[in-house]
Amino acid sequence: MSQTLSMHPDRLFPADAGTRAVARALYQSVKDLPIISPHGHTDPSWFAGNEPFANAAELFITPDHYVFRMLYSQGVSMESLGVPSVDGAAVETDGRKIWQRFANHYHLLRGTPSRMWLDSVFSEVFGFEQRLDSSTADTYYDSINEQLATPAFRPRALFERFNIELLATTEGPLDDLAHHRAIRDSGWSGRVITTYRPDAVTDPDYEGFVANLGQFAELTGEDTGTWAGYLNAHRVRRAFFKTMGATASDHGHPSATTANLSPSQAEALYNTVRSGKHSAEEAELFRGQMLTEMAGMSLEDGLVMQIHPGSFRNHNDAVFQRFGRDKGADIPSPTGYVKALKPLLDKYGNEPELEIILFTLDETSYSRELAPLAGHYPCLRLGPPWWFHDSPEGMRRFRQQATETAGFYNTAGFNDDTRAFLSIPARHDVARRMDCAFLAELVADHRLQEEEAAELAVDLAYNLAKQAYRL
Repeated sequence: MSQTLSMHPDRLFPADAGTRAVARALYQSVKDLPIISPHGHTDPSWFAGNEPFANAAELFITPDHYVFRMLYSQGVSMESLGVPSVDGAAVETDGRKIWQRFANHYHLLRGTPSRMWLDSVFSEVFGFEQRLDSSTADTYYDSINEQLATPAFRPRALFERFNIELLATTEGPLDDLAHHRAIRDSGWSGRVITTYRPDAVTDPDYEGFVANLGQFAELTGEDTGTWAGYLNAHRVRRAFFKTMGATASDHGHPSATTANLSPSQAEALYNTVRSGKHSAEEAELFRGQMLTEMAGMSLEDGLVMQIHPGSFRNHNDAVFQRFGRDKGADIPSPTGYVKALKPLLDKYGNEPELEIILFTLDETSYSRELAPLAGHYPCLRLGPPWWFHDSPEGMRRFRQQATETAGFYNTAGFNDDTRAFLSIPARHDVARRMDCAFLAELVADHRLQEEEAAELAVDLAYNLAKQAYRL
């Protein structure tokens, strides 16, 4: 028999009754604040076309690597979950079968943040009162599909229902941003902006890098056969992205390595990587040089710079070859920041007009490197825990290890960094609850006055993200 689905009102709050009461009061003051989602990977076509989502499986399973990576780890094939293949080979297309398979294995998500997000969506967005399992799969599938067909569940209606003030998507440098243009021209009041993610033309190891440079030239009218023309092409695209609302760039490099080469050295290196005959060391040096170049451009045009290093992307080569990028096989790697960032910081670190938000998948760097750096350099802010650490425990560890040295105001609030649109309110709710719990502990320890904690709760939930992303 299926179990009752309910979301406890005091979930994630401290066990001590007195401290829990403080956390509860703080949470009440922030739980209904608008959502600022300044970095993520939702599909702008949803909001451009405002068409109904197809079905429960296509909404919750096939686009969400948090979900299918766990099932894959237990032997459930991606084909059977409807994940599209690169070459168009047949995969399961029956949404009901995909959903039943997911429900049969839903127990695998116990204890994970995905389980909390999904239960929250099922309960608070769709109104389910019984837990998802094998016996309730059909009921869930039919009810979700029925609701998705109604006007209230169109993407724009959900955007407004979720009280989203701003949502940023992420697009590559070769994207024509047609969906963002359609959103802008539609007259809809929802604010959906883009983010400039140039990896396809800054990472020599990115698939199709040399061909991408050719497309980059065609889009911009610049000669990417020269170093100067290549840099100008970035300026052209950054300016175009700004016309579509961008306030930030994003850089997903394997490491935080930066470089500060002379113009002649940079030009020679560019010619090497453009030939496609570079070494691994030359590729890493070029990526590092481009982070410094992007920082300089951010000083010129005001885009906030986000650096997301430390992921060994597409670790499972067989999955990458069959299904492509972002299929749950990006694995955290040890990441250094102190030495890696020094060339960039030597050149730009003392510029108060520059804003660089640092992220990490290496939690050992919080107190040792990231907090001291952000607690000193005017240009640096710390991004919130992401991917494997955007979880209750990950958020707790971040606050515990970073706050003493960096404080709260050298952090960038919260962003959900998700492809799963319906999980956005649940993710922000988890972050607000965990921050209120942390602040309540400081009040209980007499390290903060309650009125200070109340101010901080609002800043962490809303103000810091707006400030950090210049919104």
